[in-house]
Formats: sequence, structure tokens, C-alpha cells
Amino acid sequence: MNALVATLQLLVAAALLSIPLVRARYGAAATAAAAAELAGQGVRPGLLAENGMRFDAGGHETWAPVSIAAALAAGAALNLLGVSWAPVTTWVLLTLVLLINCLILHSNLTAVSSVRAAFARKGDEELARVDVPALLKAAEAAFPAWVWVLQNARHVVAFGASIAALVVGVLA
Repeated sequence: MNALVATLQLLVAAALLSIPLVRARYGAAATAAAAAELAGQGVRPGLLAENGMRFDAGGHETWAPVSIAAALAAGAALNLLGVSWAPVTTWVLLTLVLLINCLILHSNLTAVSSVRAAFARKGDEELARVDVPALLKAAEAAFPAWVWVLQNARHVVAFGASIAALVVGVLA
């Protein structure tokens, strides 16, 4: 059972690592597409960077999934080594993964309203003029079509493998 739990943890870790890998490869193109969309709207393209909006692998888009994946790999090693407190670590890590993945999914589903709200909080007239759906659509179009499939598969793996590992841990 420990090997199965460890395998599931490593599967979740790999799914999480897909986030910074895709953003590292295609984020610059998405940023350029967003800048072009802003220019077409008569908005300074540098406005996004000035306000911390990015489409690349910088910031939390890298450190968060890499850190979580590293913690999951360490948890998998504890399970494979049969360390007595590995099940507790597994419960803590995978519960956090489930909660964080819920936040990621919510963020994906509410991106337009979230970005609009963030722009509104800034009180900047230029940000208020941004057509947010068009901006996000332009950035999204710069990523290959298969990224949408990968994103959905990542959610299925993160939820499914985490739940499966937790259930297997209870049954062990």
C-alpha cells in the first residue's frame, strides 16, 4: 500500500509541475499577445507588468507548484521507506493539495471577474478601460490548444490521485 500511495503522490507532483513548465515555454508568447491586445485597446502594454499581472512562469506560478511537488516527493519517499509518520504527512500534504487545487480551479473559472475586481481595486483609470475578456482571450490563444486538455487532466489527476491516496491510506 505504501508504494501505491507514493506513486499517487508522485503523479500529483508531476501534474503540478506541468504549470510552470507550460508557462515557461509559452508564457512569453501569451504576454506578447496580451500586450498587443492592450495596444489595440489604446492601453499601454506595460500596464500589466506594472500591476503584477503575468502569464509566464514567474512568481507564485513557479514557486508554489515546485514547492508542493518537492514536498509530495519527500512524502512519497517517506512512504516508500515505511517511516511511521508517513501517513500523517500524506494526509496533511494531500489535504492541502485538494484545498489548493480547489482554489486554482476557482481562479480559473472566475478569471474574468477576478481580474476586473483586481483592476478596480487599483483605482487606475487606464486599468478600468481594459476589456478584460478580450485580454484574457488573447493571452489564452497564445498557448497551444492542448494546454486546455492538460489543465483539465491536471485537475483530474490532482483531485483523483489525492483522494485515491487518502482512501488507500485509510484502508491500509
